[in-house]
Amino acid sequence: MDVMNSTNYPINASTLVRNSTHFPSPALKLIIVLPLFISSIIGNITNGLYLWVLKFKMKKTVNTLLFFHLILSYLISTLILPFLATSHLQDNRWNFGTALCKVFNSTLSAAMFASVFFLSAISLDRYLLTLHPAWSQQHRTPRWASSIVLGVWISATALSIPYLVFRETHHDQKGMVTCRNNYAVSSNWESKEMQALRQQIHVACFISRFLLGFFLPFFIITFCYRRVASKMKERGLFKSRKPFRVMLTAIVSFFVCWMPYHVYQGLILTKNQSLLLELSLIITVVTTSFNNIFSPMLYLFVGENFKKVFKKSILTLFRSAFSDEFSAERA
Repeated sequence: MDVMNSTNYPINASTLVRNSTHFPSPALKLIIVLPLFISSIIGNITNGLYLWVLKFKMKKTVNTLLFFHLILSYLISTLILPFLATSHLQDNRWNFGTALCKVFNSTLSAAMFASVFFLSAISLDRYLLTLHPAWSQQHRTPRWASSIVLGVWISATALSIPYLVFRETHHDQKGMVTCRNNYAVSSNWESKEMQALRQQIHVACFISRFLLGFFLPFFIITFCYRRVASKMKERGLFKSRKPFRVMLTAIVSFFVCWMPYHVYQGLILTKNQSLLLELSLIITVVTTSFNNIFSPMLYLFVGENFKKVFKKSILTLFRSAFSDEFSAERA
């Protein structure tokens, strides 16, 4: 998820802020940076609490394993966001070195792929549990879920390797150091041949990222939840419309959170600097930032068991932290 500096071409968030003709520069910078800092602060706290409850307060099951690693992928993103926001505040200047330039952006890509893959795995798990209960009873075990988790992280890491290779620091004509993609892995930034090669590789990366990071997961999530809803309705398991609304919300939220990101990346490929690009940048930053906060709430708090355990665990945590009597009693 590289929102801030997604290409080697001179069309990035900071350039848009400096050259914007539709929004005042300070206002656009604030609109972009504020969601990043807010989602990082809130996301680190809430996702950390979710992980603590899932790891230490709940029984190890298929659900808790899948959700734990889904939340972990969100937490990884929120930990890195402040560095991107700081760079953006400095007009795209990168002061953290080449190694972190590569590691941070490839890690964000891995977290993005992992999150959408885990969402797909969760929907597939619901599909198997509802439409193939006999198979699920025999094979759906924590060990099976651990294999899924391992496969997701390996796949996400493999898909992020190109961004580890392509990402590098670059000194522009003014001597400012930026962190950007060099798809041709060449120090010759001005050559027309290298620019053409960069464009071709950039297109290939965009298509693969769109297909694997959005289209395929969105198809899987939509297909699985539609089949689950249809089967539950057929069996008369819908005592209310709440389960249907939850499934519909999951599909819509995935589309709303990730579609603007891919639209923005596509506009960058066309070297479009219109109002549409500025608006897509703003929407992308807002949706991808707050996705790290609200997606865990959506998926976790629909389960009554998690809500009860979470509330009880948080209450116990605060009591143990602020009550000497409780500490003495527990000892």
